[in-house]
Amino acid sequence: MDKHNLTDLSEFILMGITDRPDLQAPLFGLFLIIYLISVVGNSGIIILTKIDSKLQTPMYFFLRHLAITDLFYSTTVGPKMLVNFIVDLNTISYCFCATQLAFFILFITSELFILSAMSYDRYVAICKPLLYTAIMSQRVCWMLVTVTYLYSTFVSLLITIKIFNSSFCGYNVINHFYCDAVPFLSLLCSNTHELELILLVVASIDIISSLLIVLISYLLLLIAILRMNSAEGRYKAFSTCGSHLTVLGLFYGPSIFIYLQPMAGHSSDTDKVASVFYTLVIPMLNPLIYSLRNKDVKYALLRTWKKISNISSKA
Repeated sequence: MDKHNLTDLSEFILMGITDRPDLQAPLFGLFLIIYLISVVGNSGIIILTKIDSKLQTPMYFFLRHLAITDLFYSTTVGPKMLVNFIVDLNTISYCFCATQLAFFILFITSELFILSAMSYDRYVAICKPLLYTAIMSQRVCWMLVTVTYLYSTFVSLLITIKIFNSSFCGYNVINHFYCDAVPFLSLLCSNTHELELILLVVASIDIISSLLIVLISYLLLLIAILRMNSAEGRYKAFSTCGSHLTVLGLFYGPSIFIYLQPMAGHSSDTDKVASVFYTLVIPMLNPLIYSLRNKDVKYALLRTWKKISNISSKA
């Protein structure tokens, strides 16, 4: 096969989730509902944690940034995927594909470290309550998220530039429903070993380091909880971590499955199912989990609703 320079490619074709015509309409309806719930839920968390005075704590500061990353990486993928259900040829321009890949990597990487920062926050809140305000100051919180976004931007640019500076073989069909790094490996004519190594090393560093922070934080937290004399105190401590532990389990499972397995072991169908889960389903579930399991968020929602109702009745 003749090698063509990457500038010869003006667009890519996305194969989508399924090629069965009878499933296109039902899946469009299902994923549209999921995406809309995700947008409304995450936007609500962002607004609520910003305007409610009782949610101005480090825990909800990180929750707001978790909602921001959920909203942005689901929006990076969701609308284009929905359009692909209702068009005959699922094309995506070269520039849009590169942009989608860059933003997806940026926000998915950011989510990993925001989740680990939330774990550390829970450890400090329960194990060092008297020093909590000093340790988790506003300056420290902003430093943690700023470093997270800067590092994620570096990783995003590194991988995106590496892929789109490689030589394509002229074959432009991507066996996925969005532009992800792994499916590009089959389109490149140049030696992909270096790119595969970069993807594996970066994914390993990101997932393992963030997961290590989570595990150490919760191990120390568990030891502290078990030492508590009061059963009520242990229950309260566990309940404050329940939502976060649920979110951690939902997010890390698919991420480890896709990015830490050998490239040769990837199956396009199973990768698509796992990708649907963490690009659309998890961003929908996260605000629901924190809303339904968190009394502070529910009370803040009720207070905001009452204020809106009072303003409307006066108007």
